[in-house]
Amino acid sequence: MTVHSQGAGVAAPEDAPRKSAGRQDDPPPSGPRENLQSPRGRRSLPSGLTPYLLVAPAVLSLLVLLLYPLVRNVILSFQDVNRKELIQRKTPFNGVKNYTELLGDPDFWTVVVRTFAFTLANVALIMLIGSLIGLLLNRLGKKMRLVLSLALVMAWAMPIVASVTVFRWLFDEQFGVANWIMRVCGFAGYDQHNWLETGFSTLVIVTVLVVWGSVPFVALNMYAGLTTVGAELYEAARMDGANGWQTFWNVVFPSLKPFFLITTFLEVIWVFKAFVQVYAMNQGGPDRASETLPVYAYVEGSAQGHYGLAAAISVLTILMLVVVMSFYFRLILKQEEEQ
Repeated sequence: MTVHSQGAGVAAPEDAPRKSAGRQDDPPPSGPRENLQSPRGRRSLPSGLTPYLLVAPAVLSLLVLLLYPLVRNVILSFQDVNRKELIQRKTPFNGVKNYTELLGDPDFWTVVVRTFAFTLANVALIMLIGSLIGLLLNRLGKKMRLVLSLALVMAWAMPIVASVTVFRWLFDEQFGVANWIMRVCGFAGYDQHNWLETGFSTLVIVTVLVVWGSVPFVALNMYAGLTTVGAELYEAARMDGANGWQTFWNVVFPSLKPFFLITTFLEVIWVFKAFVQVYAMNQGGPDRASETLPVYAYVEGSAQGHYGLAAAISVLTILMLVVVMSFYFRLILKQEEEQ
């Protein structure tokens, strides 16, 4: 039986038991989400604004901490600011004089070549040794894997200045372990040998330090990536008679190609802009023979007082790094398209 009142239907008594059982026949409220109100009467935020509000603090922090200093640095690179101008609080513009002076300076190009060679050697060693240790972690037992992982984490967590101090002790002229090992092995001429005597030997020690501190990141990430490779792929490779190198090249590397791309990308950035290791080891010496671009900019600015020129060096360093990274961006985009 149905009773009609003002065009609205009222449910018959036989429907009452079903409602009491917990079923609701009323449809959910419809309409735009932003028109719905919370139970307490407060209007909820539009769903389209929520993501922007969540990322707004991070964006503002980047603008204040990164973008503003970068803009000020670019402006400074077009100004003739030395100690005299700094004391007089003058910032005269000199156009592109700082850039033309740098591009015409043979010492600048020597530092550029040294920086690229230093970066190439470090990244190659870091990726090679880190990948090998990652493969070793994947083959070790649980206890030995834990011991090696803890050792890697401890090396990775050591502060840079502390690690530089340790390496300076190791290669000390009088009491260094390196000279003692060379004498024990029978090599002559290592009584109070100065390992920091030349720029090349200084950069070799810095390379050992940088590789030692960066390998744990690659090794642990490599091991994490290897855990995602299915055991059936290794089994199929063994059934086909593949050796260890063939298994790595045809099974592991294709599966972890994104890992190698992004890790190499990060290592290039970190090594290219390495400053503390190079400067704290020997202040870019001797005779500025171990300076890389970040150290070169710092010495020109803080030590020599050529602030406009130092700003131009830093801008050119950023541009070089962007050009180098553009090739990796193309590789990453190509990899995404293939997937």
